[in-house]
Amino acid sequence: MTNFNRSTLPDTVRSNGATPNPWWANAVVYQVYPRSFQDTNGDGIGDLKGITSRLDYLADLGVDVVWLSPVYKSPQDDNGYDISDYQDIDPLFGTLEDMDELLAEAHKRGLKIVMDLVVNHTSDEHAWFQASRDKDDPHADWYWWRPARPGHEPGTPGAEPNQWGSYFGGSAWEYDPKRGEYFFHQYSKKQPDLNWENPEVRKAVYKMMNWWMDRGIDGFRMDVITQVSKTVDKNGKLPGEDGCEIEDYPVGEEGYSSPFPWCSDGPRIDEFLAEMRREVFEGREGYMNVGEAPGITPARNEHVTDPKNGELDMLFLFDHVGIDQEGSKWNTVPFEVKNLRARLADQQEAVKNAGWASLFFCNHDQPRVVSRWGNDTDRESRELSAKAFGMLLHMHRGTPYIYEGEELGMTNAHFTTLEQYRDLESINGYRQRVEEAKCQSAESMMDALALIGRDNARTPMQWDASKYAGFTAPDAATEPWIDVNPNHVEINAAEEFDDPGSVYSFYKKLIAMRHNNATIATGEWNLIAADSEQVYSFTRTGGDDTILVIVNLTDKTAQVPAEVAQLLEDGVGESQVLLSTYDAVHSVKSVARGELARWEGVVIQL
Repeated sequence: MTNFNRSTLPDTVRSNGATPNPWWANAVVYQVYPRSFQDTNGDGIGDLKGITSRLDYLADLGVDVVWLSPVYKSPQDDNGYDISDYQDIDPLFGTLEDMDELLAEAHKRGLKIVMDLVVNHTSDEHAWFQASRDKDDPHADWYWWRPARPGHEPGTPGAEPNQWGSYFGGSAWEYDPKRGEYFFHQYSKKQPDLNWENPEVRKAVYKMMNWWMDRGIDGFRMDVITQVSKTVDKNGKLPGEDGCEIEDYPVGEEGYSSPFPWCSDGPRIDEFLAEMRREVFEGREGYMNVGEAPGITPARNEHVTDPKNGELDMLFLFDHVGIDQEGSKWNTVPFEVKNLRARLADQQEAVKNAGWASLFFCNHDQPRVVSRWGNDTDRESRELSAKAFGMLLHMHRGTPYIYEGEELGMTNAHFTTLEQYRDLESINGYRQRVEEAKCQSAESMMDALALIGRDNARTPMQWDASKYAGFTAPDAATEPWIDVNPNHVEINAAEEFDDPGSVYSFYKKLIAMRHNNATIATGEWNLIAADSEQVYSFTRTGGDDTILVIVNLTDKTAQVPAEVAQLLEDGVGESQVLLSTYDAVHSVKSVARGELARWEGVVIQL
């Protein structure tokens, strides 16, 4: 089902506070990682023609929006999130004409295309940055340039403007001999941060965005957009910089302090986002904009996504995907249901009256949820836990996002050697923590990479059981850019497409429910049994309609919480079971016994 026949939410139903309700209030978004989706020319890298060739699959699944990770021209230091030309397509993926064809074919099927946009930083090969290396050029102040610390020889250890470290390892400052100064990069040293304090930078960004919107795209997903505003003192100095009135935080175990507190949800972010709305989106219809939001709390999400504030439609929050990490990203701790419930509940409660939530567990930066928090050790456990987490997510209030292969129950890569990884963050993280700072053992770091490393989500899409999973031809001259998961023989779209009990078929039902049931799309969300160690339960209410969702998120049988049992004291009939991770008969019996089988989830019409 696409938006040709997706039900329109009536005005009597409230979504984010806008009138009329936005079209995306009961839509489902599907993220495509182009590099790993479908290769049509045999070079081992997915391309735009490949995405076009699979549009019928996406339309059949029922999604409404396809979000593409970056396909702009790029040196590919960070797989395209380092853009060297915003208004061209990288030859790896095709041409602008291929992009136009993808847009046209998607629109024929009622699918919208949202492009990933990275404007916190560019590639160091972008023309803007190259020009800024000359202090006399008009672009000289388009990036965060700083001189060496007083009393130090430029380019030598300790001469960096402050002690900030990059999230990808090493210093957040890189010395440029041509300019004789350092530039700031929160991420790779080939990803210098743009200086959004300069209005000329913002004008150039908005001009480029309008160019794409005029070309026919349907909106943007904006990478780390909440990091474009930096904290500076009244003289424009960054914390920890010589003479700055703001004291930086102490250095951590890797030998650096973090720029995160000073570069996330900064003092001018609301101003910048409202300006962007006015300059790019105002007066347009049918679009969607969503921002990746490091450092944004649920309370702040309400403000940014409240339509009366004129900023963004949605944000991706990260508090819930950090529940298995402590201190460093690479210090992992066991998954606990109560922690996930607490974080998601905070997000839901924050947008109870205004604003909107983005619903996701997986994306190109997150591992596969079935391996991370579920159980992928055998087929039954994998399918049940994939359905359980899918049900849990899609029954919340907000817009659900599906990451490619999530609808098949694709698993982590299960790599065992560092050589198998391609991700810059993972490789640099290992070098920084194990080899340089020596603050983590090689064994525990490899375990962490196997659990939460980004490449777990980036292995090729598993279309069929052939040699390269249908991602590229079995006789292709070039192997895929990253290893295909060997379990593609059992887990693939061809195997699941016509199987009514498959994870794929389950996701089709979830999407259809979102489209056709206003209570699921926008009804009130209320948590039940907040103390249960195993079961996550809540109701969705719209007018006189109430739907109960109960999910056992563990591998063991769980008691139905007393608060839930009270709601079900009159019993449950099969006709009341809207969806089950097992089947209606099984769940009716489970409820009657007062227990849920492992990974049993059920949606009940009360």
